[in-house]
Amino acid sequence: MSVLDKRGAGPGHPPPEQQPEAPSGAPSDAGPGAAKTARTRERSGRRGLTLALNALSVALGIAVWWLLASAGFKLPTPPEVVSRAQTLIGDGTLGADALASLTRVLTGFALGTAVAIPVGFLMGWYGIVRGLIEPWIQFFRTIPPLAIIPLAVVAMGIDETPKIFVIFLAAFLACVISTFQGVVSVDRTLVNAARVLGAKDLTIFARVVVPASTPFILVGMRVGLGSAWATLVAAELIAAQEGLGYRMQNAQLYYDLPTIFVGLISIGVLGLLMDRILLLAERRLTRWQERR
Repeated sequence: MSVLDKRGAGPGHPPPEQQPEAPSGAPSDAGPGAAKTARTRERSGRRGLTLALNALSVALGIAVWWLLASAGFKLPTPPEVVSRAQTLIGDGTLGADALASLTRVLTGFALGTAVAIPVGFLMGWYGIVRGLIEPWIQFFRTIPPLAIIPLAVVAMGIDETPKIFVIFLAAFLACVISTFQGVVSVDRTLVNAARVLGAKDLTIFARVVVPASTPFILVGMRVGLGSAWATLVAAELIAAQEGLGYRMQNAQLYYDLPTIFVGLISIGVLGLLMDRILLLAERRLTRWQERR
């Protein structure tokens, strides 16, 4: 019996009730390890179901495409596209085009994200910065990046710089708004609680604002990545000599539909792979967030 128990066992103070011991043969409650195993199995089951549905969706899409091509629509059949892809891969054209386009998208996207995140944080944390920058952000958001191409060509020439610039602009505008929204959406109760505990602004920013804003930032990055790929084809109008967008536009002149489809599928596959990588990073960095 502990010291606290002995204090209450004197006269007028009946001893505390003793809990009956569980029989030695009775099953004990499942521990945290069993619960974790159950959650892992549940996630694995959901992941397997999702992959099966994805495969079914792709198969159905190809079947519908094949039926439309066979019904007389001006579409190449899947075997024709596969044959053209094999030809382009064999002579190295598809690899060179994919590498050129991927380099432009990654460069523009990385620069756009690197600038957008600190600007979004500053806009959300400091009212003065928001008042100075937000009107320009909203102004340029209403102008499609494609409309900047003529100005970019005149101001920057016809080399890689204007191509990367319009992709940078598309990624920047998508990511900066999400980052800003993430900062202003942080629960004020968390910030006030940190201040009461004596935390300084830098600590609050690093330990409260940044983690709470991370989901918004990653969503903005995914949207910005889609905008970067969407801008790529038009960006490669600027005196490009290689690239998926350039190859598609060149094939358009000769009504080469299989080559156009190869370019479309290549852009879709590369964009999907990059989006999956960002989605994986989002899950790793926001494990604390409840998911459906």
